[in-house]
Amino acid sequence: MKNINLTLPSPCWLLEEEKLQKNLELLLHIKEQSGAKILLALKGYALWKSFDLARPYLNGCCASGLHEAKLAHETFGKEVHTYSPAFKEEEIKEIARISHHLVFNSSAQFERFSTQAKAVNPHLSLGLRVNPEYSESPKEIYNPCGLYSRLGSTLENCDEAVLARCDGLHFHALCEQGSDALENVLKNFEEKFAPYIPQMKWINFGGGHHITRKGYDVDKLIHLIKAFKHKYDVEVYLEPGEAVGWETGTLIATVLDVVHNGIDIAILDSSAEAQMPDTIIMPYRAEVRGAGLAGEKAHTYRLAGNTCLAGDIMGDYSFDAPLQIGDKIIFEDQMHYTMVKATTFNGVKLPSIAIHKLDGSIEVVRNFGYEDFKNRLS
Repeated sequence: MKNINLTLPSPCWLLEEEKLQKNLELLLHIKEQSGAKILLALKGYALWKSFDLARPYLNGCCASGLHEAKLAHETFGKEVHTYSPAFKEEEIKEIARISHHLVFNSSAQFERFSTQAKAVNPHLSLGLRVNPEYSESPKEIYNPCGLYSRLGSTLENCDEAVLARCDGLHFHALCEQGSDALENVLKNFEEKFAPYIPQMKWINFGGGHHITRKGYDVDKLIHLIKAFKHKYDVEVYLEPGEAVGWETGTLIATVLDVVHNGIDIAILDSSAEAQMPDTIIMPYRAEVRGAGLAGEKAHTYRLAGNTCLAGDIMGDYSFDAPLQIGDKIIFEDQMHYTMVKATTFNGVKLPSIAIHKLDGSIEVVRNFGYEDFKNRLS
C-alpha cells in the first residue's frame, strides 16, 4: 500500500488529479476532432472541488433539477443544461434563470412551463427529451428506453406543435456502452425523428458513453458525430458523467475486526449499502488493490460493511497475507456514482474527500461527522 493512504482519514475517497486530467484530455480530443460539445453529467460525478481542473476541457454541465443546476452555475460557471422527468412550479423560474438549455420530458411539461421559462430568460434554448425506443442497456434498471419507461416521449406521444417550437431534441439510451451501441441507437432515432431533426439547432446524444474505458472506439465516435453534424447541420452535445470520473480515484477503508462463520469475514469502517451502492444495485464487483478472486490467493475473506444490513457485503476476495485489524483496503474506481449516491444510513459516517494534486500534494477537502448526519434529519 502507498504510504499516503496510511495518513488519510478512514474511510476516504481519494481523487487523483493526474488520472482525471488524462480523461479530460481524451474528451478534449474528441471535441476538437468531432466538433461536438461535451458536458459533465453531475448525476455521475459532482466533486466540485475538482472543477477548476475540469473547466477548461468541457463546455459546461448537465443538471437533473434545481440543486444540480445551482451547483453547475455556482461552481462550474459555463453552460448549464437542465433536464428533469418533471419540473415543479415553484422551481421552474429559478432553473430557467440560470440555465442555457432547458429540456422537458413531455409535451405537457413543455406546454405548461416553456412560456414562463422564456419570460424569465429570453435567451433560453428549449428542447424535448425523446425516446428512440431502442437501447442495448445491459441492465433493465438502467434502461431508459425499456418497456413503460417514463423517460422521454415516444414519437407517438410527441405533440407536433411542441416539436415545431423546440430548438433541440435530447435522447439518452446508453449505459456504460461503446460507439457500436450508439450507432444502433442513432439509426433508430433517425428512423423515428428524421423529419424533425433538420429544423433543430442542436441534438443531445445524452450520456452512458464509456469513452474513457480501455478499448472504447474513439475514432468511430468521432466519425458518427461528424457524419451526423454534416447530414443535419446541427450542434451535437454529449453529456458523460461516468466517463469523466472513470478510474480516477479510490475509496480507502480500514479493517475493524475479523470474525469467522464458515468463512473469514473482515468488517470494514465503510459500507457497500451506504457508500458503494451500485455494487449492490447494478450489481458489480469492485476491484480491490492487491486482491484476487476467492481462493486465488492464500487467504480468502468476505469484505463486509459496518452497518446492520445483513447484505452489506462487498464480496469475497483473497490476499497474499492474512488481514489484520488496521489494514487498509483500497477499492479501485470509486469516484463516479459513489459520492453522489452515498447516504448516512445507520449513522455510518460519510467518507472524507481528499484530492491528490498534480503537484504531488494531498489535500483533504472535506471531513464529515455527526452534524452531517443530524442536520439531514429533523
